[in-house]
Formats: sequence, C-alpha cells, structure tokens
Amino acid sequence: VVRVAPHRLFGRRDADLTLDLPITFAEAALGANVQVPTLNGPVTLKVPAGTASGRTFRLRGKGAPRRNGHGDLLVTVNVDVPGKLSRKEKELLQQLREMEEHRGSPRRGLGVEA
Repeated sequence: VVRVAPHRLFGRRDADLTLDLPITFAEAALGANVQVPTLNGPVTLKVPAGTASGRTFRLRGKGAPRRNGHGDLLVTVNVDVPGKLSRKEKELLQQLREMEEHRGSPRRGLGVEA
C-alpha cells in the first residue's frame, strides 16, 4: 500500500482529488467564473446562478494520475460568510433581508416560525 502525505489544498478519494472552494454570496447567487487550482495549474469553473453552499462539481480528468489517465477533481463550493462587515455592507444586506421577507421564510416547510 502506497501512503501519500496530506496536501495543503487537496484531499483524496482513490484517484479523485477533493477541494473545498470558498465563494462569495454574490458569486453563489448571481453565478460567476472562478479560478480553481489543479495539479497542473488553475482552471475556470463556471458556478451557475443560484448555487447552494455545499454543492460539488466534478472536473473530469483533473485528479490524481492513474494507469489509464487521471481521476477527477471534486470541487465543493462553500459560501464564505464574512465575520466583519462595513457599514455599507450592513445597509445593503439589511435591504436584502427586507426584500426576502416578501418571499417568505425558507424554513416554512419545517413547521417552525420564521
């Protein structure tokens, strides 16, 4: 059995590599083209509008080498929530919250109050 030392960016599942990729709320909600590191240099991943945090994208052939080619790179996007906001950011998010109230709570199907 060959043991491979942990990598600072990539995890591994057989010949597939895994990567947790932080994205902003705006990138997740509006969609974006983001740079993703691979073993052979960065590639562009198209994040579709409305992407939920925790969604995994498969980049075929961008994983670890194996006898018959390469495995895949499994990229899991996670929305990065800033710990500190500027006054302007707080104002904009408050406006967004007020607009969201008209849409209804995303928890309404759980049988709990908003």
